Amino acid sequence: MIHFVGAGSGAPDLITLRGKTFLEQADVIIYAGSLVNPQLLDYAKEGCEIYNSAKMTLEEVLDVMFAAEKDGKMTVRLHTGDPCLYGAIREQMDVLDEKGIEYDYTPGVSSFCGAASALNLEYTLPDVSQTVIITRMAGRTPVPEKEEIAKLASHGATMVVFLSTGLLEQLSQRLIAGGYTADTPAAIVYKATWEDEKAFVCTVGTLAETAARNHITKTALMIIGDVVTHSHYNRSELYNPAFTTEFREATK
Repeated sequence: MIHFVGAGSGAPDLITLRGKTFLEQADVIIYAGSLVNPQLLDYAKEGCEIYNSAKMTLEEVLDVMFAAEKDGKMTVRLHTGDPCLYGAIREQMDVLDEKGIEYDYTPGVSSFCGAASALNLEYTLPDVSQTVIITRMAGRTPVPEKEEIAKLASHGATMVVFLSTGLLEQLSQRLIAGGYTADTPAAIVYKATWEDEKAFVCTVGTLAETAARNHITKTALMIIGDVVTHSHYNRSELYNPAFTTEFREATK
């Protein structure tokens, strides 16, 4: 059996109880060493085989899985955050499907949730933004043309931008081209929920300057939109005494 497990955003105690149990039981762990907190490996039992996939190809990862399955061992494939975001899990699962190898998937706390916690931020403020766009800049690997940053920015929704810390000048330009102003609130969160987490509030126009001033070159998320400063919003109707819900009647 192979368990794909989301490691969480960084802090080792933010892994799910299910994910921790699988780590403790695993005979083989293949972890994304470039991003997963190595403290999570402390949960591994004595004798567990541990592989760092940062130094491996897809084929090498699969070979380890196949060998473990042949020997009747249980494998944990430990991905950063939640594997459904930029985790490259589908290509692994497709091969396992072809081979008839059983697997499952345990979600984790994504770094975009960890970034919100670093700022005590709510992404969906009433009458400010009810939509979150998770995306990245095109770099060495492309994005679909229909998902180019300026096109997504035209919605004016909250945006969370992964994997783009080295492209902040271009990111600012494309965000402004799409409709945000240079003064639109923004934030950079470095290593959300790790012990060395850093969070900086800035603007769309000062993203690159803020990162350079604070020596942030990788492992960061950018958050774009008025929710960053939460300076104006309406209270939730859910808890408004004048609003009737399924569970209570309006009192005013």
